[in-house]
Amino acid sequence: MVTTPAPIAGAAAPAKKAPKQLPPPNSDFYEFAETLNAEEQAVLKQVRAFMETKVAPIINKYWIEDSFPFEVLPAFKELNIGGLGMQGYGCRGGSLLLSGLVAMELARVDCSFAGFFGIHNGMAIGSIYAAGSEEQKQKWLPPMARLEKIGCYGLTEPLVGSGASRGLMTTAKKEGDTWVLNGQKKWIGNSPWCDISIIWARDVADNEEKGFIVENKTTPGFSVEKIHNKIAFKVVQNGLITMKDCRVPAENHLQSGNSFRDTARVLRTLRYLVAWQATGCQMGAYEHALKYAQERLQFGRPIASFQLIQDLLARMLANVTASQCMVVRTAQLSAEGKLGDHHAALAKAFCTYRMRETVAWAREILGGNGISTDYNVARFFADAEVIYNYEGTYQMQNLMVGKAITGFSAFV
Repeated sequence: MVTTPAPIAGAAAPAKKAPKQLPPPNSDFYEFAETLNAEEQAVLKQVRAFMETKVAPIINKYWIEDSFPFEVLPAFKELNIGGLGMQGYGCRGGSLLLSGLVAMELARVDCSFAGFFGIHNGMAIGSIYAAGSEEQKQKWLPPMARLEKIGCYGLTEPLVGSGASRGLMTTAKKEGDTWVLNGQKKWIGNSPWCDISIIWARDVADNEEKGFIVENKTTPGFSVEKIHNKIAFKVVQNGLITMKDCRVPAENHLQSGNSFRDTARVLRTLRYLVAWQATGCQMGAYEHALKYAQERLQFGRPIASFQLIQDLLARMLANVTASQCMVVRTAQLSAEGKLGDHHAALAKAFCTYRMRETVAWAREILGGNGISTDYNVARFFADAEVIYNYEGTYQMQNLMVGKAITGFSAFV
């Protein structure tokens, strides 16, 4: 029989092994943030600090309650990122790469909060910036950039989604110095509480789509009903907008918003913005899954030490990094004036498809805990379904790419 020798009298006890220092979760594996200049890196760090200290500790509560964390808005305004990526009119400016990385950073902590800002900044401010007259820009953009007035974007309708280019059911009729709007818009983020809606409607005179700035709280005939019972994007407040003989002054007609081509100019930017959000969603799910795997013990050791778990984590990181490579290139193309609809469509389709895969693997790593909001991954898993669908479905994006590469349109 083998016996353990008794310790020698007076000998020092063996030193305890220091706990192993594990690498912190880092989803920016190729260090894209380092490509920004020092000033823009500082902005990105401020956004990360805000999201990690103000939003992350409370967001699960608001997500469960299907409500928006208005309490964080004062601190969010202090970041001064309204109008990011746009120049003048009180907008923050900055590179399109910074704009994308900020969208990614917001989604890395919470996709819904990123959605709120993307709707306001990319859709509402972006529409006025792209299609508004000089007077409209001077009037609306400064308070919107300061987040004193929050906007939403009304294109989708109860019976019109992917078919928006072929005829909206919401109508606009010119009567003297006003436009009369009638119809409904559905799934409009921010609409239950925001100040301004960008509404796209079909002009009954020429059958073309036109854009309008509608002041939600002071325009007769304009009402919003909050949409309840969602399983995803629960922090974003979505609404059903109803317009009954809603009279909008002619000065609020977007002067360069007179056809679907003008709508598409805004949508092009939005699609590649959604690709950034999808990438951020993957980053958040990956980082939570990695941290969980490093701490979760099974069979006496962390599951991160198991081959199958490491294989999943490596695949997730590859999806994240591939998506980052693609969206960084779209920002470069956009800055050079070369970004086409087909470029934005491919980025949106690819990044959202990979996002679905990544968040599913994250949920798998957490096992049963993967369906509990206490561990965060469930929130990313659910929110990914919205990002996959909105601003154009996966299939519609692929048809846009298909038309560009074959020369044939497969649209009905």
